[in-house]
Amino acid sequence: MIEDRELRLALERHWAASDAGNFELEHEIYQENAVLEYPQSGERISGRRKIQESRFVQPNRKRFSVQRILGNGNLWVTEFVLSYDDVPSYAVSIMEFANGFVARETQYFAGPFEPSASRAHLVDRS
Repeated sequence: MIEDRELRLALERHWAASDAGNFELEHEIYQENAVLEYPQSGERISGRRKIQESRFVQPNRKRFSVQRILGNGNLWVTEFVLSYDDVPSYAVSIMEFANGFVARETQYFAGPFEPSASRAHLVDRS
């Protein structure tokens, strides 16, 4: 059984490779028959090579900034900021592992928004 420490290191390598644009290293974490889902757009991509190609053909300049990685066993969540051409999108990746590789990933994205004036006195701006 793969240790949590090993899976966390694999995730850290994956996100660093994503940020560096290293498409080969970025996709080593996936099983050959992995599935990637984007619920907001209704897309499902099946197979590591198709997942890799979908990211390769995306024309925008991408940067990844991992905020935190949480998980254990076969379920891991990464919160990150994905910037396309310097425009941030806040994202969550949920990865389900089997035999040490990602079998399924679901990603959710949200754009930034202005804070509500009604709660300004309650918050610290980050």
